[in-house]
Amino acid sequence: MASDGVITHRNVDVNGVRLHVAEAGPAGAPVVLLLHGFPELWYTWRHQMPALAAAGYRAVAPDMRGYGDSDAPSGGPDQYTALHVVGDLVALIDSLGQKQVFVVAHDWGALIAWSLCLFRPDRVKALVALSVAFNPRNPAVKPVDGFRTLYGDDYYVCRFQEPGAVEAEFRSLGTELVLRKFFAYRTPGPLFIPKSGWGSPDDEVPLPSWITEEDIKYYTTQFDKSGFTGGLNYYRAFNKTWDLTSPWTRAGIKVPTKFIVGDLDLTYNTAGAQDFINKGGFKKFVPSLDGVVIMKDVGHFINEEKPKEINAHIISFIKKFN
Repeated sequence: MASDGVITHRNVDVNGVRLHVAEAGPAGAPVVLLLHGFPELWYTWRHQMPALAAAGYRAVAPDMRGYGDSDAPSGGPDQYTALHVVGDLVALIDSLGQKQVFVVAHDWGALIAWSLCLFRPDRVKALVALSVAFNPRNPAVKPVDGFRTLYGDDYYVCRFQEPGAVEAEFRSLGTELVLRKFFAYRTPGPLFIPKSGWGSPDDEVPLPSWITEEDIKYYTTQFDKSGFTGGLNYYRAFNKTWDLTSPWTRAGIKVPTKFIVGDLDLTYNTAGAQDFINKGGFKKFVPSLDGVVIMKDVGHFINEEKPKEINAHIISFIKKFN
């Protein structure tokens, strides 16, 4: 592992799976564990890792279970519950020789980070969550069922549920076009993938300014190799995780936390989200919340779109706990 901000790579065996891990920063420094979402990879943190290394931290960014060069368990969606993935992370933290780490997480990575903080708060010094706020378990409604009631069967979370169906559609469109469609999405509202089709393979989708042709080529190469099923299985395990986490109903997060979201992010514009985040509900369940940052005219992929600002927020926050 390089101490000068150069990113190195290795594989680590944890919890029955082999994870590909990217690292930067000095070996003895405090660890910042970086957790990506969908459809992402360790690479989503390419701007954060050198900045964290330069600030004196050891940045550790795995390809999560099912993604990139990490193993994708073949036992179906039940192998992708929050308990499985948190198990991977606890074992990874152990393998790093750490009792506690800082965690920075985006999208599904944030959902998993909230679960890590819920199940094992002893392992997390502080959390920076991007895009996805803590959502306390609702004992009355399973999450996918709730989304279906709100938005219908064409809502992306609901469309992802049937194994193989959306994968076939993505194959017909082509990996690069699918990724372009996700990365370019900036509508402050729900994402729909109609059963009638998500466009044509001939669609032209310009890249947003924050992602280069080289970036999209790397993402495309990796998803061409791994497919999308591993990442989609997190959505397919959503209700299974709900089934398994009834002991944590109405439980809150005790880890010190900073939350950052773009005002154009589809998650921030989900029904009820803004009221929950801004009117006391979020703070009630996350009493150690150290502020909410709403970034203006910023979309979902916030750490890639505004890397300098996000780097500054991360470093200024975690330095409080050194």
